[in-house]
Amino acid sequence: MAAGAWEVYDKFPLYLGDGTIALDTDAVVFALFLSTSNAGTLTNDNLADLTNEVSGNGYARDTTNTVTYTESAGVVTYDVTTDPVYTASGGSIVARRAVLFDDTPASPADPLICTCLLDATPADVTVVDGNTLTIQIAAAGIFTIS
Repeated sequence: MAAGAWEVYDKFPLYLGDGTIALDTDAVVFALFLSTSNAGTLTNDNLADLTNEVSGNGYARDTTNTVTYTESAGVVTYDVTTDPVYTASGGSIVARRAVLFDDTPASPADPLICTCLLDATPADVTVVDGNTLTIQIAAAGIFTIS
């Protein structure tokens, strides 16, 4: 299975430019969403806009990340320090999309950064009880700005 490309939410460039999101210091979080979610609608602004987050069977949002960035020849590459990992416990975890959001700002709370299909077919990804799902971020990072 190959994941889809990360897609930036429409308001992310504004939030980055006006300082709402400070990728170098804010806490970023990965969350998983079901196929019935609206997480693929890029006009959503913040986490509260999204429907049908995965729940149960050991699922918890991955909060262990900070964003890193490097610059080379005028291109800034954004990445995270660790790939998110989810372990199914007590049943399977089924998800269609991953979402990265900023957990630090109070207003607007939890602004959205980007999303991707976990399987570009698109299809659900199922993690059977006792197994793990690691979202391995590409060596080229999550996104670039030039």
